[in-house]
Amino acid sequence: MYIGLSSLRIRTHFVIPTLNHKPKSSIFSLLNSSFSSMSYQKELVAAKKAASLAAKLCQKVQKSLLQSDVQSKLDKSPVTVADYGSQAVVSFVLEHELSAEPFSLVAEEDSGDLREDGAQDTLERIRVLVNDTIASESTYSVSPLSADGVLAAIDSGRSEGGAVGRHWVLDPIDGTKGFVRGDQYAIALALLDQGRVVLGVLACPNLPLAPLGVQSSAGQTGCLFSAVLGEGTYMESLDGSSPVKVNVSPTENSEEASFFESYEAAHSSFDLSSSIAKKLGVKAPPVRIDSQAKYGALSRGDGAIYLRFPKAGYREKIWDHAAGSIVVTEAGGIVSDAAGNPLDFSKGKYLDLYKGIIACNQKLMPALLKAIQQSIEEKAASL
Repeated sequence: MYIGLSSLRIRTHFVIPTLNHKPKSSIFSLLNSSFSSMSYQKELVAAKKAASLAAKLCQKVQKSLLQSDVQSKLDKSPVTVADYGSQAVVSFVLEHELSAEPFSLVAEEDSGDLREDGAQDTLERIRVLVNDTIASESTYSVSPLSADGVLAAIDSGRSEGGAVGRHWVLDPIDGTKGFVRGDQYAIALALLDQGRVVLGVLACPNLPLAPLGVQSSAGQTGCLFSAVLGEGTYMESLDGSSPVKVNVSPTENSEEASFFESYEAAHSSFDLSSSIAKKLGVKAPPVRIDSQAKYGALSRGDGAIYLRFPKAGYREKIWDHAAGSIVVTEAGGIVSDAAGNPLDFSKGKYLDLYKGIIACNQKLMPALLKAIQQSIEEKAASL
């Protein structure tokens, strides 16, 4: 399903100011009350269902990927199958669960390569995966999707997003290289309403239910994080345990803090992060894991700080941070760029940022921002 901007409902839009410009209290209060008075429970149920089913498909592909030792051959085709299949499943679920709600989908993939000559076998694999996954959910009594139906489901994610109407934002597999290695990845789904993230779901199939670094006798993995604006963040198992409310680390002492950063060096400057950590007095080594699973782990207090400083010229996409950002903020944290400005998801597919993205609790943020600025200035001087 694809619904263009012309069919979206138009509402009054307020631009959310940066932290460096304090908004007038009347406008700020009106904005918050407008969103907080809305209910997104139907959308939350649909999002959790979509992400869980997509995770089931991804788990099946990853299991086959590892058993066939494709990882050692660096063959990316099964990952592509999972990306496309996950996106098609999410699109299908949103269409069926929210058929009366006008919205569009901003997603990472499109079907262009699948329409090329020679892609028929890959498309058929995706079609079978998608239909098997949908059939595993007993509430859907529908005919299997055709190849054209799968292509249409994938292409429902062609929206550009923006500040008007509702837009779902999807990364069908966040953390591709982690997926290939059999490590962390996430299905990340968020809802924008008038350009603001109001709901987020992270399905993290390989993230332990127990905090990272804590041995669990059961050893159960597979977490589902969900957050709605003004309602907190909750974690449950992917197999359906009761949700529990989670909160970011309350530590005030930066020396006791630990921090997350990307596993891939291209996604974060390890040297800059090391300099920042040294200025803060952080003693623990960095925890490097793939995907928005970091946001989930941060939201439940596994670490206290998240640092992401990609290489110059890299543009952050909204699907890489929309779901994770609300999961952290609703758990009591702050997510901003490296100057402390809040992330603005209202400008389309890309984020405009100063240097990078950071997250921590409110008490650590002033010291973190100071350490970042000092480290950036020192790095610039050395160059």
